[in-house]
Amino acid sequence: MKEYKTINEIAGPLLVVNDVSGVSYNEIVEIMVPGGEKRKGQVLDVTQNTAVVQVFGGTEGISTTQTSVRFLGETMRLGLSSDMLGRVFNGLGEPRDKGPRIIPKERVDINGLPINPFSRESPNEFIQTGVSTVDCMNTLVRGQKLPIFSGAGLPHNQLTVQIARQAKVRGTGEKFAVVFAGIGITHEEASFFMRDFEKTGALENAVLFLNLADDPSVERIITPRLALTTAEYLAYEMDMHVLTLITDMTNYCEALREISSARQEVPGRRGYPGYMYTDLSTIYERAGRVKGSKGSVTQIPVLTMPGDDKTHPIPDLTGYITEGQILLSRDLHRKNIYPPVDVLPSLSRLMNSGIGGDKTREDHKGVSDQLYAAYANGRDLRSLSAVVGEEALSATDRKFLRLADEFEKTFVTQGAYENREIEDTLSVAWDLLSILPEEELKRVKTEHIKKYLPEQQEKTE
Repeated sequence: MKEYKTINEIAGPLLVVNDVSGVSYNEIVEIMVPGGEKRKGQVLDVTQNTAVVQVFGGTEGISTTQTSVRFLGETMRLGLSSDMLGRVFNGLGEPRDKGPRIIPKERVDINGLPINPFSRESPNEFIQTGVSTVDCMNTLVRGQKLPIFSGAGLPHNQLTVQIARQAKVRGTGEKFAVVFAGIGITHEEASFFMRDFEKTGALENAVLFLNLADDPSVERIITPRLALTTAEYLAYEMDMHVLTLITDMTNYCEALREISSARQEVPGRRGYPGYMYTDLSTIYERAGRVKGSKGSVTQIPVLTMPGDDKTHPIPDLTGYITEGQILLSRDLHRKNIYPPVDVLPSLSRLMNSGIGGDKTREDHKGVSDQLYAAYANGRDLRSLSAVVGEEALSATDRKFLRLADEFEKTFVTQGAYENREIEDTLSVAWDLLSILPEEELKRVKTEHIKKYLPEQQEKTE
């Protein structure tokens, strides 16, 4: 391995090294700083005899004349082992829980191998999260990628750890694990995640990667790839069903923009690089199920929408790649409703393949459709009654109005440690539908109404 002392330029987290030969894209670099410190880096770009290197750990103290660079001839790899379960690592995969270093059974390229589309299996198995608005209205399916769209100050972290704690594959007795990646999170958030996982015992079946806000932003590019490499190992080598939670993808995209700006690339929408769609797809598309493998990787990325703007490039591009979204509402949060999931703009595109008689319950689809329509109608009437007054509404309209209020109070609202079985969620849904006249239940089968609608339910206006 040849050493170079030909650093020509330092720009933000990047080094430009001249007069190099035999260097490859994504190759790992060892940087010897004056004073003996060693840092790692990665080749971002190679043109003729010049290499652009992004430095993990920042470029402070690096000199253009005194620093030497050594290209290691391999891409970044993560040492993997089943001993990673129950451990907490930093954004570069080093232990941050004061435990011993992992003795790896194998070392794997963190960029992963693309899954042949032909060998993918269609996701069709229900994952119960214990959260009614997800399980009933926007069902999560094993192998799906279903992002949470949130905003600054909304309780997405609380909802994320609740899903991590409660998620399970029903009735199969198969091994389940959670891989959690925090990108650019504060020390307070990191201690909240670690404390919650430890207190509830969920850490035993979890692996945490935490990149903090004061860590170099360039590390944020690596953290989600470490988490997904770990998830793929647990899924495809150890036959586990792995739920991967990544928060916050907005910080990841900001790091992409920062590196793109340092490379003086032509910016795309709002200054983000034009290849951001492709880059995000290399993360999101690592979810799925593979033929012949018992394990699966399910992904819930979390992103905070800048200015609560759904059309911002980050949520916009994420929506194109993923299979739906769960949207948190600031209006519901102001009403002190937790979790503030707004079911109307939320969507799970794979929901229909993961519900039904043998997976959840026979009435699930009809109840979900009926509840969605009734709540949408009630919300419209809420706006109308604010103008004309509730007295001007018909008796039936007032029942829809009441259902909308009760839906938010009893169905959407639940405790941060309240774990509802799908049967309990559907029971609450039928209680709500009993508010309406039976002739208004047009999306539910008659036999399901006879079987599940509570009888003698007092229907007051």
